[in-house]
Amino acid sequence: MPKHFNWLVAMLVLITVNAQAQKTSDAFNGLGMNMGNLFRLSDAKTRSISPENFTGQPGQGGRATLEQGVSGQQARELGVGWKVNPFIFIEGGKTVTLAEIEGPGAVQHIWMTPTGNWRYSILRFYWDDEKEPSVEVPVGDFFGMGWGEYAPLNSMPVTVNPGSAFNAYWVMPFRRKCRITMENISTERMNLYYQIDYTLTDVPDDAAYFHAQFRRNNPTKGSLYTLVDGIKGKGHYVGTYMAWGVNNNGWWGEGEIKFFMDGDKEFPTINGTGTEDYFLGSYNFENKRTRQYEPYSTAFAGLHQVIRPDGLYAAQQRFGMYRWHVMDPVRFEKDLKITIQDLGWRSEHRYLPQQSDISSVVYWYQREPHAPFPKLPAKNNLEVN
Repeated sequence: MPKHFNWLVAMLVLITVNAQAQKTSDAFNGLGMNMGNLFRLSDAKTRSISPENFTGQPGQGGRATLEQGVSGQQARELGVGWKVNPFIFIEGGKTVTLAEIEGPGAVQHIWMTPTGNWRYSILRFYWDDEKEPSVEVPVGDFFGMGWGEYAPLNSMPVTVNPGSAFNAYWVMPFRRKCRITMENISTERMNLYYQIDYTLTDVPDDAAYFHAQFRRNNPTKGSLYTLVDGIKGKGHYVGTYMAWGVNNNGWWGEGEIKFFMDGDKEFPTINGTGTEDYFLGSYNFENKRTRQYEPYSTAFAGLHQVIRPDGLYAAQQRFGMYRWHVMDPVRFEKDLKITIQDLGWRSEHRYLPQQSDISSVVYWYQREPHAPFPKLPAKNNLEVN
């Protein structure tokens, strides 16, 4: 057989193998959904966990008997499959596992509507059998409702709809396992409707794990609030929520946010110009015509909650703000610390160091393992008062 024929056969085989490899590498895994790839097919498997299907397994929804379901009495004339177990009770002092999922895959959407004191319901997420959670946040704060009352929030990663419908669209990949729990630290029983939508699919090697951490200072010390410190490893920061209670008159948001990253000591790499500027507002969030704060809720930033004194017991101004770094994540290689100054104005056009009541949730992705979280504040220090 001519040598050039053998060479030609070898080249055709190589081209075929490369084409097959390219086809495999181009296969869509069902993650990173957007309008630009909505038409693409994939081998990802859609699953959903709720009180009507605790495992998310195919064909296992709506099977609760009238005796098992919390709404069995209401469904007694209709029978199995007719809204027999749409929610769960969580007794005071108890922790319930909401979802336990074998990977690989990713959580793509969470909806829930908890009753009771939202600061007393603690969400925790664990990835791949880790012992310490990667998410540990009171449920209200996780969804931007740190003051314990409803305010509409309309953004890309988080939406809150009437009357207390919490939604999160953060993509949360995991390789081996996902476990989500809720602890009720109240003495009173709560109800929880919830649904966790996820996909079982291949997770890329460069996929990092989702993290969220809560903090509160009431009041701040030294007029400086630390949103997070001690983050170690490689990752990127994707969001800030703040519940800010003001304890003085006048404009309160003059402080600058600072991102100390990858070895920064005294001075940061990223230095903001003012609180309202960081949350993509300007000039005191003020409507110059009405002389009032102007709430707004947009895809990536908002002052979505303005609580004004009511003339009786609600005596202080309180604000809820978010800034999602979806289009501009803050990438770090080794470490990250974030602070914001608690700064207002005093007489003679001078800055006023304040002592505000500030709570926050920070959101980021990183490779595991993550550094230990600080202990959550005690129950009385979580309470909004």
